[in-house]
Amino acid sequence: MQDWTAAMRCGDFAAAWALAAADAPRRDPATRDDPRLPYHLRWVWDGAPVEGREVLVRCYHGLGDTLMFARFLPLLAARAATVTVEMQPRLLPLFRGLAGIRLVPFDEAAPLKPHECDLEIMDLSLALRAAPEDAPPPYIKATPAALPEGTVALCWRAGGWDDSRSVPEGLFARLQGHPLVSLVEGPTALPVLNPQGCPMDMPLTARLVAGASLVITVDTMVAHLAGALGRPVWLLLKHDPDWRWPTASERTPWYPTMRIYRQTAPGAWGAIMARVVADLAALR
Repeated sequence: MQDWTAAMRCGDFAAAWALAAADAPRRDPATRDDPRLPYHLRWVWDGAPVEGREVLVRCYHGLGDTLMFARFLPLLAARAATVTVEMQPRLLPLFRGLAGIRLVPFDEAAPLKPHECDLEIMDLSLALRAAPEDAPPPYIKATPAALPEGTVALCWRAGGWDDSRSVPEGLFARLQGHPLVSLVEGPTALPVLNPQGCPMDMPLTARLVAGASLVITVDTMVAHLAGALGRPVWLLLKHDPDWRWPTASERTPWYPTMRIYRQTAPGAWGAIMARVVADLAALR
């Protein structure tokens, strides 16, 4: 796992695919899509080819994971006989109209029955041997919200399962000189155009992201949404980030419009925000 993570972080996707392919035969087929496990801990794809088959793509992980790997769905549709995607209901409006793909809301209590070939959406890069540059952003679209010129959209809160990704809200009060809009659900004391916050509504959030000149966000769904839309985005990362983010670069092949600010030490958000404040001031 450490070797795979290192390969992903440095963008050596061929090495990561080789490691994952070598691990696949070690899995017990009886544990495939094991209903005794939470969805995010299940493995789905058994390594079978997708070409010419009826494929079911299951979205068992977070909203950001689905947004990140949905880029590969058109590539899958070009190879498979049929493609059905069992997607989180909140995201469905963003992907309506994908050619050759049937979208179905994922009901955790009643998942679809297996097809000829089942994959979890995060299996697509491996199954297709497709790197990020094979499906570059933007791969979703949204009508921009009518925001003042130079508006910066902010997201300081990550998912509750990893609080170490969140930045204390008060640190964002140091951002000045630009109109600000919140992408966080719930009210805020920050001087934003929408002090009541942004409802957890994907089309509305996408419109705000599309209308903003810049998005500044922690590692959460908003980062992937901004990247998928091809919008300028500054990502604030903890010192030891998730496997998908580089640790030796400010850029990532997943989202060419993204700039990465990573902690120099665990918990050191103040230093990151000092850099962000200075860089934002330079944009004026």
